[in-house]
Amino acid sequence: MEVTRAQALGKPEKSYRDKVKLLAEVQNLHEQNPMLGLRGCRLGLLFPEIIEMQTRAIIEAAVSLKKERIDVRPEIMVPLVGTLEELRRTREVIDRVAQEVFKETKTKVTYLVGTMIEVPRAALTAGQIAQSADFFSFGTNDLTQMTFGVSRDDAEGKFLLRYVEEKILPRNPFETLDRDGIGRLMRFAVEEGRAVRPSLSVGICGEHGGDADSIALCEELGLDYVSCSPFRVPAARMAAAHARLARVERDR
Repeated sequence: MEVTRAQALGKPEKSYRDKVKLLAEVQNLHEQNPMLGLRGCRLGLLFPEIIEMQTRAIIEAAVSLKKERIDVRPEIMVPLVGTLEELRRTREVIDRVAQEVFKETKTKVTYLVGTMIEVPRAALTAGQIAQSADFFSFGTNDLTQMTFGVSRDDAEGKFLLRYVEEKILPRNPFETLDRDGIGRLMRFAVEEGRAVRPSLSVGICGEHGGDADSIALCEELGLDYVSCSPFRVPAARMAAAHARLARVERDR
């Protein structure tokens, strides 16, 4: 608006040159499909200062707490990783900044760096990605969205619920994990990841972590934890206990 007004009034170009550059950058960042665009680790790799700022904030906070004799061990999770190189380069920045903070504060804290497994390629190449990851956390909402090729925000309001009503799908895959598709990807990723790094901690984040049937699947796959919204925690804990007991009974 300011640029258009200045141009219409015939103001000298040098008086609004910086605004023209800013407008051009904003227009350049526009995407037709932002969900599959420049976000997650991709954004950080193009603009490393974002990773640096976030890492510094996390590590400095952890150092401050340690000085107060509070034991804190941050786990830094890198989102939307699809290749080992994406995680490796992101981790290089994280580790460098962490070491800088340790040197500046003369204090060290233990921290882990892991990744979200939410891109199907990440699940299929988990053995490679585990070389640079201390832990995996399945981002089941995005993993479901990308594997089914549907947008949750659009699909649930237009056709997904009808799919369930007419038995085209047995359940809403955004509410209960799809065993045949998403479940197989998760199993493959867990097995491949732990084959490379036996100590690999694996869990899920997202609303699936509060669904009883999804929790049962996580138990079968040998996951270490689930996470969910606070109000779903009691039900999730109960479902996890039932799933563990059922597994114990089967293994007898």
